Amino acid sequence: MNTRPLGRTGLTVSEVGFGGWAIGGDAFGNSYGPTDDDVSKAALRCALELGVTLFDTADVYGHGHSEALLGEVLQGWEGPPPVVVTKGGVNFYRRDGTLEPDWTPYGLAHAVQQSLARLRRETLDVWMLMNPPVEELDRWRVWETLDALRRAGKVRYIGVSVAEPRDGVWLLKHHLPVDVLEVAYSLFYQGATTELLPLARRRKVGILAREPLANGFLTGKYAADARFSEGDIRAALPPEYAAAMAEMAGKLSFLTLEEERTRTQAALRFVLDDPGVSSVIVGAKTPAQVEENVAAASVPPIDDQERELIQRVFAE
Repeated sequence: MNTRPLGRTGLTVSEVGFGGWAIGGDAFGNSYGPTDDDVSKAALRCALELGVTLFDTADVYGHGHSEALLGEVLQGWEGPPPVVVTKGGVNFYRRDGTLEPDWTPYGLAHAVQQSLARLRRETLDVWMLMNPPVEELDRWRVWETLDALRRAGKVRYIGVSVAEPRDGVWLLKHHLPVDVLEVAYSLFYQGATTELLPLARRRKVGILAREPLANGFLTGKYAADARFSEGDIRAALPPEYAAAMAEMAGKLSFLTLEEERTRTQAALRFVLDDPGVSSVIVGAKTPAQVEENVAAASVPPIDDQERELIQRVFAE
């Protein structure tokens, strides 16, 4: 698989990365439905064997379960070590089961230490703040804490997974010590292309594109009346919103090329065609899903005529 530089870090990563949200399972909700750990580990091994060198996870995915599975598989992997990105800043240890942001020095240091243990690593390649209120981070001495963790050898590079592209723009314009940014980017959500991606390229900050399949709706697998199991984040979507996404995905079916490009691959290819993206992070729960995702790196790009048609669909 082709690789791209991850900003100024000196790391190179596969164009298609493995997203570890789904394999966290649904024991605590906030998931993509039930999983089988043996199948999840097979999916991780499949990704490694197919040349995926970027694995993205977070401590809150399954309350550490996603990280633990990845750590177990990587411990038995005899090939070159991949780049591992994980995220923190959410306290999920509360007795009442609620999630609460924690950007304090203790909270961040504890999160990093726990992720190191679950991933079975001495140093985290990239550690990210997960959707923080960027304009308030100074109040908790976040940047000093992260610098101390880096100097202590706990993390190599610092990143932020931003809730909105404007948060990434704010961080870069204030010249904060961010090496990598993760942002939602898909056919449905192209806000990062306006200002964030061009600015990140100028500042040599790596960009990881998450949610390229728009919660799975761009795969074309879900009808307007689709229903999701309890705990699946899509079950909480307003029915009219889910129906609109399914309908819009149907209008983009022309991007499928018989025996050359599936709907899933077309959606991933659209993001990959942007030179400002270091890697597209796409979730998978099975080896078959991994194979389809990885193949997106070699399918035909979205051509100019198709891009014009995409614009017409969204202009309707």
